[in-house]
Amino acid sequence: MLGERVSKGRDVTHRVVIPWNSNSEGGEAMDFTQSHLWQQRADAVILGGVNSPSRSFKSVGGGTPVVMARAQGSRFVDVDGNTYIDYLAAYGPLVLGHAHPRVMEALRAATYDGILYGTPTTWEVEFAETLRAAIPDLERVRFVNSGTEAVMTTIRVARGATGRNKILKFAGCYHGHSDAVLVAAGSGPSSIGVPDSAGVTRAIAGEVITVPYNDLEAYDEALAVHGEDLAAVLVEPIVGNFGIVPPERPDYLAEVIARAHRVGALVIFDEVITAFRFHYGTAAQLYGVHADLYALGKIIGGGLPIGAYGGRRDVMESVAPLGPVYQAGTMAGNPASMRTGLACLEVLRDPAVYRHMDRLGAALEQGILASAQRHGVAITINRVGGAFTVFFGSHRVRDYAGAQATDGRRFAALFHALLRRGVFIAPSKYEAWFVSAQHTDADIEETLAAVDASFAEMAATSDA
Repeated sequence: MLGERVSKGRDVTHRVVIPWNSNSEGGEAMDFTQSHLWQQRADAVILGGVNSPSRSFKSVGGGTPVVMARAQGSRFVDVDGNTYIDYLAAYGPLVLGHAHPRVMEALRAATYDGILYGTPTTWEVEFAETLRAAIPDLERVRFVNSGTEAVMTTIRVARGATGRNKILKFAGCYHGHSDAVLVAAGSGPSSIGVPDSAGVTRAIAGEVITVPYNDLEAYDEALAVHGEDLAAVLVEPIVGNFGIVPPERPDYLAEVIARAHRVGALVIFDEVITAFRFHYGTAAQLYGVHADLYALGKIIGGGLPIGAYGGRRDVMESVAPLGPVYQAGTMAGNPASMRTGLACLEVLRDPAVYRHMDRLGAALEQGILASAQRHGVAITINRVGGAFTVFFGSHRVRDYAGAQATDGRRFAALFHALLRRGVFIAPSKYEAWFVSAQHTDADIEETLAAVDASFAEMAATSDA
């Protein structure tokens, strides 16, 4: 799974075909008139014209974001009728692709029976049982509405359970937009953090220590200085937020956990991106390690808003109504998200789904690397299963500094070249390509043709 080639599994796609663009060779004929008009209307009423900054094209040199109209299978269609093979996957949740029949059936049933009760339901019990069966470390679990909420609450739980205040996290890892995690590194591993957003106070930043990922020496230095004050170490076991970056050492996560426990700190795994992405379970299980608390989201909702946090029973029982740590939510555990989440995990329980995505991910990795070499474009690729990041540079990316050093201008050139050829990837050099269960061999073939034409164009225009 971890970057390995695997043999072809049976076809597990459930796909409704949308006709392909006629402009896959050059892409110049694409018309974005309606996207421009809709974006003008959005700019007049929605702050910045988008409801999340990552949806703008600011990170790729600007331009009007494409406004989508519908989606099915591995593709979506914009308001001008242009069709795209989708590797955005809504930044991760859509592991089954768009409008998967099982998920849509569950959603239709939920809308018929009512989408919000404000009371306990059978579906939240069944979903919690399903999660614990897949992830035994979730001795107790609680549902929330987003990954941000899940991480925010695990931090509060860790502080309440330990009576300590400080949190250690890793540079470049995104854990949502709560104040405690919008903190950048200080001047060194032993120094306190600095605000990474206006509105985050220095007092809050002063409770957060940031060290490089994949660097146990820096980690040890921080623990030596701040260990007795640490409530928790917060880590993405496989980084997904400055590109896909796995641990370099097989024992890296085990060492992170063991060394945190030696100073009395809990360990929180942010698995909002990684849970159920690479196999039926967590990234922690891939490496045979056990965190104290977990934050989940994205995939587990089947495309609807969701978050969950859980872990050791003794730690979780510090949360109300059993303990003094408060957390509540009007929409938490809503029937619609519970039912689509159950449907999604039911499909993912089949190992053939992951074999399929891993095989297609490997084919993309191999094909993109071959095309880049053919056209003299310097790239590296980090891949785990059906998720990977293309970095423009010559050195393997192992931490945030390495990701920052890659060439954003050349990434932007690739992004726009692929967009014109009907391939949609995230508009940021730090994001991943996600293969879904509904991508096919034909999708991969068309994508690689678009990549090859894009690299040829870049080479001809000195963007290589």
